[in-house]
Amino acid sequence: MTPSPATTASCLLLNATYEPLCVVSSRRAIVLVIARKAEPVDVSDVLCHAEVFALPVPVVVRLTRYVRVPYPAQVPLSRRAVFTRDEGTCVYCGAAATSIDHVWPRSRGGTHTWDNVVAACRRCNHTKADRSLAELGWTLPRPPGAPSGAAWRLLGHRTVDPRWRSWLGEGPPASHPTLRAG
Repeated sequence: MTPSPATTASCLLLNATYEPLCVVSSRRAIVLVIARKAEPVDVSDVLCHAEVFALPVPVVVRLTRYVRVPYPAQVPLSRRAVFTRDEGTCVYCGAAATSIDHVWPRSRGGTHTWDNVVAACRRCNHTKADRSLAELGWTLPRPPGAPSGAAWRLLGHRTVDPRWRSWLGEGPPASHPTLRAG
């Protein structure tokens, strides 16, 4: 038996203080709600049916007790995360990116860190090879760096559900009890 798409979807988990903590499966969110460890903040139109009740599938849930969680200092560097940071385009020419490039070549002592890695198309990566930008007369539109913010810390390279945006620092949510006007 295959699981329902509603229970395999993702759900944003908030701390008791409405601070985003992580992303869990809808199935896990339903279990947290049933166990009274979390309460739904935003739900979908889809119902999850049990033997004696039906529960709307949560999109955002809030823990009923505060949990202290240490976060990693930086987002882990990966090829997929670099493509997401650079929006899938070559930083040199703007074409679709197919590879990553080290701004200061590794053969010349460059490091494999956020501030030295960019997305590049095959043509630009091949043209640049192991030369520096100064040798080619190229410039970067903006210096590369590690991505920051709650969305990157929680989601990394995942796509953001539009219903989560207000909880990830893109404007206060209308249903937030401490931010209501009045």
